[in-house]
Amino acid sequence: MRVTDLHKHYGPKHAVDGISFEVPAGQVFALLGPNGAGKSTTVEVLEGYRARTSGQVSVLGADPGRPTPAWRARIGIVAQSTKDLSDLTVTEVVRQFATFYPHPRRPEAVIEQVGLADDARTRASALSGGRRRRLDVALGIIGDPELLFLDEPTTGFDPEARREFWALVQLLAADGTTILLTTHYLDEVEVLADALAVIDRGRIVATGTPATLGDRDRAPATVRWRDAGGTWRTELTGEPAALVGRLHAAGGEPDGLSVHRPTLEDAYLSLLTPAEVSR
Repeated sequence: MRVTDLHKHYGPKHAVDGISFEVPAGQVFALLGPNGAGKSTTVEVLEGYRARTSGQVSVLGADPGRPTPAWRARIGIVAQSTKDLSDLTVTEVVRQFATFYPHPRRPEAVIEQVGLADDARTRASALSGGRRRRLDVALGIIGDPELLFLDEPTTGFDPEARREFWALVQLLAADGTTILLTTHYLDEVEVLADALAVIDRGRIVATGTPATLGDRDRAPATVRWRDAGGTWRTELTGEPAALVGRLHAAGGEPDGLSVHRPTLEDAYLSLLTPAEVSR
């Protein structure tokens, strides 16, 4: 996937304002940003559901602005919500979607993978929010896609279900599936993403990996402790281990000793405009 100087305008509003990025085959790429930043518009352009104003876009070697049925069969989409599926059971829905693809996965195996085996005969309309989200995921991967779009895929999942889903995504990635992920869960990004970009007000403000975003891997650590007199001390240092070692040598481990390095959330929030951070 290659995006070069992508613009999308709605009258005077520049929803996407000249962004560029590339996602190599087999990579899990996360697109991060606050609500209204341009993420959804960008993804819809890449999926072939929204026309761009200008710029060059190549997805699986084709222009998504001119999608063909053969091209659509190579991608999978897990959107934030799907339409009502009436009175079909989970198995019936997945089997129906399998007929849309030339080389689908086995429906029963997909249902098992997303943790819906116990609900296979349950009507889709009767599923709880989290279970319905699992069905959305099943419909996104039933076609055995080369490229998978995951838009807030674990919304409504409990912690155990999220970790099971992460394992499924890692399995798909290990099989060579390219994945574009949008999510507000930064722990999800740390677990799954090989690379990422942060978009704010229609522009990409940073790219990197979860470990290097905003140079957080090179940022100094904050060491905090209480000295013998009971006063709290704080020091920024690029060598926290050396400082802690000196403190130990001077009289054992100080009371309240803590070492804090910038988290992915710290780095992400530092890149956004103040108005977006306060939302």
